[in-house]
Amino acid sequence: MARKLKIGVMGAASGNHSQELLEKAEQIGNAIAKNNCIMFYGATIGFPLAAAKAAKKAGGLVIGVSPAENEKDQIEKYKYPVEPCDAVIYTAMGLGGGRNTILVKSCDAVILINGRIGTMNEFSVAYATKRPIGVLKGSGGITDRVKELENEVLKGEMDTAIVYDSDPAELVKKLISVLRDQKN
Repeated sequence: MARKLKIGVMGAASGNHSQELLEKAEQIGNAIAKNNCIMFYGATIGFPLAAAKAAKKAGGLVIGVSPAENEKDQIEKYKYPVEPCDAVIYTAMGLGGGRNTILVKSCDAVILINGRIGTMNEFSVAYATKRPIGVLKGSGGITDRVKELENEVLKGEMDTAIVYDSDPAELVKKLISVLRDQKN
């Protein structure tokens, strides 16, 4: 039996979340579940939580990688829910880059929706560790700069696959295709 692919969803937890982008995040989570993949996210709020809830609703397995030390810390200190997680990995590393590294390295590939410094850190870890990266085009934030980084700064140094699409379901399909090609 083939191992399930693990796809992480990273993006803005706080800030301005338009209904349109929240719906696209939900479509990403739904597509991850419908393609029989496991969804990972930072056990946070915002776009990643919208994707996680949709993945769970669609019957998917959802794993959260939390900045907290335990469930009480997750709920009381960070004010982050534990639902819809099937399991939570408590890193006790706070919101810094350590937790982001664990999150990204736990995944086979990652999808970026919008985002700021935390998402940029997750992008950097994914790129450096050659995890395929899916970018939701038109979602704003750091995702609007990835192509520029790819072309002008990174210049293919690591040969990391980066795919772009504005359609959430197509983005997930493209990422799965890259993963399958890598396994062959």
